[in-house]
Amino acid sequence: MSKDKLQIIPIGGLGEFGMNCMAIRWDEDIFVIDAGLMFPESDLLGVDIVVPDITYLIENRSRIRGIVLTHGHEDHIGGLPWLLRELNVPVYATEFTLAYVEGKLEEHKLLDDAELIEIEPKSKFQLGPFTIEPLRVTHSLVDCVALAIETPVGIIIHTGDFKVDLSPPDDHAFDLASFAEYGKRGVLALLQDSTNVDRAGYTPSEWAVRPRLDEVFSRTQRRLFFSCFSSSIYRLRIALELAQKHGRKVAIVGRSMLESSEIAQDLGYLSIPGDLLVHPGQIKDYAPDEVCVLISGTQGEPMSALSRAAVDNHKHAKIERGDTVVLSSRVIPGNEKSIYRVIDHLCRREAHVIFDDGQSGLIHVSGHGSQEELRLMINLVRPKFFVPVHGDFRHLQKHARLAMDIGISENAYLLEDGDVLELDQTTATKNGKVAAGRVLLDSGASGNVVEDMIIRDRRHLSEDGLVIAIITINKLTGRVEGMPEFVTRGFVAGDLELGEQAKAIVGKTLEESNAEERADQVLIKEKIRVDLKRYIQKQTASRPFIMPIILEI
Repeated sequence: MSKDKLQIIPIGGLGEFGMNCMAIRWDEDIFVIDAGLMFPESDLLGVDIVVPDITYLIENRSRIRGIVLTHGHEDHIGGLPWLLRELNVPVYATEFTLAYVEGKLEEHKLLDDAELIEIEPKSKFQLGPFTIEPLRVTHSLVDCVALAIETPVGIIIHTGDFKVDLSPPDDHAFDLASFAEYGKRGVLALLQDSTNVDRAGYTPSEWAVRPRLDEVFSRTQRRLFFSCFSSSIYRLRIALELAQKHGRKVAIVGRSMLESSEIAQDLGYLSIPGDLLVHPGQIKDYAPDEVCVLISGTQGEPMSALSRAAVDNHKHAKIERGDTVVLSSRVIPGNEKSIYRVIDHLCRREAHVIFDDGQSGLIHVSGHGSQEELRLMINLVRPKFFVPVHGDFRHLQKHARLAMDIGISENAYLLEDGDVLELDQTTATKNGKVAAGRVLLDSGASGNVVEDMIIRDRRHLSEDGLVIAIITINKLTGRVEGMPEFVTRGFVAGDLELGEQAKAIVGKTLEESNAEERADQVLIKEKIRVDLKRYIQKQTASRPFIMPIILEI
């Protein structure tokens, strides 16, 4: 690379939602912003999580000075165990984010070897040639920061996920003054969250849900089950305050909900009176109108507490006729079927379900800034160059146009994963690409990498089924003993009789093979597979996965 150029290299998160990860490089020094994951689309059969391809980082491991996390959501920290297995470098994050990271690393048996360093808003720290100042931003999670980075060629600002909330429940308001101060000093490049670029106006404050939720609490006659993202500490605080106001005891059900509330209590983000909480086993000891259950599973996860309670399969959470269930969250694209399946089960139990359908008032607000907040940030910072981050390509493109409308002119750059943007004090140029992409993992970040070939095989099996041909061969004579047998799974044969004709095909293949070929199991299996494939495809136009099995006796 050019030694007088700063490089901005997105490893993940540009061109998709999730997998947020970005490398900032000057000469022989690199630091990484965030290490996220994304959850797989439905066509990635059997894949648990998706993380960025970090080949570039591994190739430059000696140059990496650390990883700086903007906040504790999975799309920003979920890939950390995968990354730290390959690169044992220091991790910098705020107190609350580190609490989430510690739990994640302990689960993956990486905590003992990890170097975790706490950072605070307005307290600068050094990583090689970079001076980094975390700046307080507001989001749906607490203790979130943007990063103002002083580099040898100028200041760049990475917003992380944000919305401009000047009166959040924890009183830690968005630090507009610091962003304005940097704008006066001069900002070389602004890297800004694009998630809500489609939404006009402003995103409401977290407090905006309280009036509607207060009404729900006041009108509910029986048990109230309240579900939100377990990391939505603001929402949990509002629910706890309303429960106390309306004379309801609170039971917390679900591992993620319990862990988040305990972390928030320990760090002072939740203050829960000792007589407010009850053990889930005590729910039945109180009258229905005296209980509020905070329950995890707002996205319809199959084994979540809410999903199990919806089918009357939870030890403590029993949802009955007349109970109210509040889903105080957005529907994440891709989760619609799971969520509506749970809602259907709840309706069968004659529960009253309130969810964000746009008809019942605000029970959820986004954690991402809408168009006016994005404009506000650009106008405050007045960067020379603008790079939209976090989102599908259409979001990045719309965000770039929004920036150009404000007056950034042609200095908005659309990047995708792997692109290299080189900057000096006066110019910015896209210059080449590095290895980038996605890595598919089974069984969480500690599992095995799933190759594309495996996904193709799984898709093949799911679409066309499986045909197993079992052939018995005498080991001594090489002769076929008896007729081949067939076992099928997921294969609709229609009028095809996988009997005499198919057996005849296999028999003919064996007859036309000499003794040496029949003795070579790999060769004879492939010959049988090819002949059967040709026959079945001709008869049915289907292409099942064909697996010959040779039994030697």
